[in-house]
Amino acid sequence: MGKVEEFQELRPLLFSIAYRILGSVSEAEDAVQETWLRYDASPTTPTSAKAFLSATVTRIAIDVLRSARVRREEYVGPWFPEPLLDDPYEDPERAAELADSVSMAALLLLERLSPLERSVFVLREVFGFGFDEIASAVGRTESACRQLLVRARRHMRDGRPRFEADRAERQELADRFFDALKGGDVDGLRNVLAADVQMVGDGGGKAPQLARAIAGADNVAKLLAVVFPRMAQVDITFEPHEVNGQPSAVFRDRDGKVLHTLVLDIADGRVQAIRSVINPDKLAHLGPVADAWAIHREVRKGLRG
Repeated sequence: MGKVEEFQELRPLLFSIAYRILGSVSEAEDAVQETWLRYDASPTTPTSAKAFLSATVTRIAIDVLRSARVRREEYVGPWFPEPLLDDPYEDPERAAELADSVSMAALLLLERLSPLERSVFVLREVFGFGFDEIASAVGRTESACRQLLVRARRHMRDGRPRFEADRAERQELADRFFDALKGGDVDGLRNVLAADVQMVGDGGGKAPQLARAIAGADNVAKLLAVVFPRMAQVDITFEPHEVNGQPSAVFRDRDGKVLHTLVLDIADGRVQAIRSVINPDKLAHLGPVADAWAIHREVRKGLRG
């Protein structure tokens, strides 16, 4: 194959590596494009296109992440990864594992790691690269990479939920959640929520969001049962969809524009967390974005009424 064909064949893998390191669809796409430019400009033909391109996209992603971490420290309100509807990299034998590694919960845990720890963890634990390849990608010795992996595994293990549901159980619980949400059923919502569930929104200061996290099954159930029927009255609809490999929904306005995504973190037979991304900058890759402020005003007017 020529360079173009080799690159196109490996593009899904390169994007999936970059997205897991960066948590941003737009930044991952830029990293992949920069990888192609470097590959195309290279005067030599690498022994392994996969090894060369994976190392290149990893180095680029590490540099981007180092500067992005400064911006995230100044971010207005909670920061969540950009929602990903479909992961282009497929491996049927590891589909569940790949989906879990791209979940909101996993990506937020990865935020605890240094850029090098995060990159080593992604390359080794998610994509199964050898330590020789990882060492070349991150510019460290194999021994140093093994130490980085040990620290990364410890951080990831400490933050994971004690019990995890299988995919069928998660989907069944999510169906019950969204049925109750659609009907404004407080009891139905309360029955699927963990006692200490948290609902958090990411507006980035560019869209209306919760002033603080809402905690507790009773508080979250009552809020959802009040707000979402009012949203339906102003023609807001939602479609259940997997987002970041998790049961979720995409909400749209009356013109079909994307308003926000709602992602459920499910474990131990209950919804443990509800994360909403409404920052328009993080939704643009999903299609035309709704005017969240205008909808917010309509909903508030209905609530007052």
